[in-house]
Amino acid sequence: MSKKIVVTGGTGFVGYHVVKKLLQKKVGEVFCLARKESNKKYLQTLPVTIVDGDLLDKASLEKALEGCEILFHVAADYRLWAKDGDEIVRSNVLGTRNILEAAKKYSVKKVVYTSSVAAVGRPHPSKNLEGDIPSLVDKGRWDWEKKWAGSEAMDPTLEQLIGPYKQSKFSAELVARKFAQEGMDLVIVNPSTPVGSHDIKPTPTGKLALDFLKGKMPAYLETGLNFVDVEDVAMGHLLALEKGKRGERYILGNKNLMLKEFFNILSQLTGRPTPKYKIPYWFAYGVGWTTTLFSNFTGKTPLVPLDGVKMAKEIMFYRADKAIQELGFNPGSVEKALEKSVRFFQNEGYLK
Repeated sequence: MSKKIVVTGGTGFVGYHVVKKLLQKKVGEVFCLARKESNKKYLQTLPVTIVDGDLLDKASLEKALEGCEILFHVAADYRLWAKDGDEIVRSNVLGTRNILEAAKKYSVKKVVYTSSVAAVGRPHPSKNLEGDIPSLVDKGRWDWEKKWAGSEAMDPTLEQLIGPYKQSKFSAELVARKFAQEGMDLVIVNPSTPVGSHDIKPTPTGKLALDFLKGKMPAYLETGLNFVDVEDVAMGHLLALEKGKRGERYILGNKNLMLKEFFNILSQLTGRPTPKYKIPYWFAYGVGWTTTLFSNFTGKTPLVPLDGVKMAKEIMFYRADKAIQELGFNPGSVEKALEKSVRFFQNEGYLK
């Protein structure tokens, strides 16, 4: 009989690609846990069984996991703002505990838990980047990466855990680690910043690209991120299933870029001009504070989430050496991934 594989988050960006990769590799029969109100437009085009369920509904999780051999827990509430920040915490932390308890009850043989680099520390503290950027986009880049990029060996400091999303992802990873320590065959993967097709909502990074495509990005707030093709992230999940060690975590990342470089790539792909003006951090902070305060009253997502501004104060570079060496992770071109992202937004009517 074919293995029963359950995937949470299959209606989302990373989860959709994990499902596609499982089907391509014919790993087993795929069941996708999804809330009734989730957008299943793309998931429904794949030969999977969609099961109604909610991470906060234990009964639905137990029903979904009965007979399951492999669990990919990919689902997460990835928002930089919510009127009730506890919503993000409940979904990411309590939801993770609930599904891992169900996995334990039904003796699921292997679990791959999708964490995030948000749960990985970096050796440098928060800092204003105004004086550091020129050296990073010049000859000092690689020396800086070697010294300051984050790796699996570090947990984040309190000041690096900015906002409910980052705090909840680290807390949820601690929950997953505890299950591994207690004997569950669970491997953790920590994607960096995925880009590519089917960024359905889109994610905060996808929204940056989409705003650029719409001509709504006249200026930018400089920061640094690690980018990776979402299809490579999906493949990294399967490699973790095959080769990952219990309780270990693996960063699934690729290329460290300053945000200006990110826009330069989009400019080359589309012919649109790169944003000319760099916003001072103090100005962005003021706008973020004002729009977020307003959103706390209206309930509408702020134009500039304050937590996003606070995160941008750091250069969030990471290294994927461990995944490359231990899993055989081999990420491809970030430029090609961004090209796929552009095509998806264009072809699916996101620019209207």
